[in-house]
Amino acid sequence: MDANQDELSNPFGMDETCTNCALCEPRERVVHGYGDVGADFLFVGEMPSAGAEETGVPFTGDAAGERLQDVLGRLELSESPPDAAEPELDNAFLTYLTRCRHPERPPADEEVGTCEPYLNAEIRMINPEILVPVGQRALAEIAGEYTTTPAGEFDAAADHATTVRGRGFELVPMVHPAEQTEEQTEAFVRHFSDLMGKDYRQTKGRQGR
Repeated sequence: MDANQDELSNPFGMDETCTNCALCEPRERVVHGYGDVGADFLFVGEMPSAGAEETGVPFTGDAAGERLQDVLGRLELSESPPDAAEPELDNAFLTYLTRCRHPERPPADEEVGTCEPYLNAEIRMINPEILVPVGQRALAEIAGEYTTTPAGEFDAAADHATTVRGRGFELVPMVHPAEQTEEQTEAFVRHFSDLMGKDYRQTKGRQGR
């Protein structure tokens, strides 16, 4: 973790009482980003799950979260068991397109747009090497913003565990953990392990800035 960082949860102090869109009405809590602010690897999902809303930590609290946390552990980006509610992450940051959960529907486009400044601020301040869009919606939004290829040409299943050149970042799409097969999980671990063996600034989060 970044040597100057005090908290893993919402380390940039973003608004936890946000009322900027309709998602604030049914939510239980705002779930901002979590992890190492010096990370090379930033994982972005669509919205908090019920489990993440309960724990307040992205990608925790349910079976899908445990699958992703297991992947992080295998990549040595987490020092905690997969079912940890507050995993000890190193060189990884977890966040969402939208920070609030509607129990009956995915976020509308305007709600994603309203939350976009939170995500943009996290990406700008962390300045990761690799963005990992988790699921189709996250892939479409991230690809639309950070590549020159039309977002509609990307498919989370077809592009899973591949490297996509972006503007300022590389993207490594991931099928949502709730939908992953064992083969897809293994493919992602292999591909990402190979990427981590390249000359990325993997000491950035440990030395501080």
